[in-house]
Amino acid sequence: MNEGTQHGIHRTRQHEKNHHMHRSPGRRRSGRAWAALTVMTLVGALGAGPVQSQTQPPLRQQFIVLASTTSTEQSGLFGHLLPAFSAATGITVRVVALGTGQALDTARRGDADVLLVHDPAAEERFMAEGFGLSRQAVMTNHFVLVGPRADPAGVKGLALVAAFKRLAAQPAPLVQFVSRGDRSGTHAAELRLWEAAGLAAPPKQRPGFKDCGCAMGPALNMASSLGAYLLTDRSTWLAFRNRGELLELLPEQARLPNPYSVIVVDPARHPHTKTALAQRFADWLVSAPGQARIAGHQVGGEQLFFPGQATR
Repeated sequence: MNEGTQHGIHRTRQHEKNHHMHRSPGRRRSGRAWAALTVMTLVGALGAGPVQSQTQPPLRQQFIVLASTTSTEQSGLFGHLLPAFSAATGITVRVVALGTGQALDTARRGDADVLLVHDPAAEERFMAEGFGLSRQAVMTNHFVLVGPRADPAGVKGLALVAAFKRLAAQPAPLVQFVSRGDRSGTHAAELRLWEAAGLAAPPKQRPGFKDCGCAMGPALNMASSLGAYLLTDRSTWLAFRNRGELLELLPEQARLPNPYSVIVVDPARHPHTKTALAQRFADWLVSAPGQARIAGHQVGGEQLFFPGQATR
């Protein structure tokens, strides 16, 4: 091998050495990057537990179905009462607002866990039929008669039975009357008043008699638009704003007590109902916190419902 060849080989190896030394920092950096990526992957894998737990389905929400009269909803009571119960127990209450007769039928079919209703005679039949596990008095409000400011029937200041007698004697269409006509507790009370006034049935044949088949709020709206008389619970009346020319016509002492009861559906009839949760709701309603919450519901400074069987 001549000297030139040896010199060329030496330069080539030196170049390769220099080239290798030049690239090694980058390669070291690349190695450090791979190591960092490996650590990040391990950390991510270790942290995957909480991420996966967030994707797990939440615990099933506890709820009950309450079939209740429309007056408790349309008076604003439930908006005041139920959040306090849910906060205390973690149980959500899903309300089906119906007339009492329809609410009782809903429970008979097993489509409700608990009832809040206000027709004592119908409630007693429900219990006698074996559909109710327990029944407790919760609160009372009052029935009142409202009618047009002009009061063409001249019933202002009369007791309820005397007012209904006078309404029945008035010629139509001078006097109009709106009936719930929906088998509600208010409708049942109205039917008893017509009977006490000497009528075997309400005067549906009279042109001025309107059978709306509707809840308390819509019945009040109809009476307001027609200038008609109407039997209403006072709680819904106090919360009602579209009064027009309607006035409350009864003196305070003539108001008719209107008791409400809570009934837990008997699981012997409907085993799928949530008896334990429903009983917690019923017991809370009659407890000191529940009764205080009921007493605290006011509109315009007036108490709408009175705890237990107390009346004012």
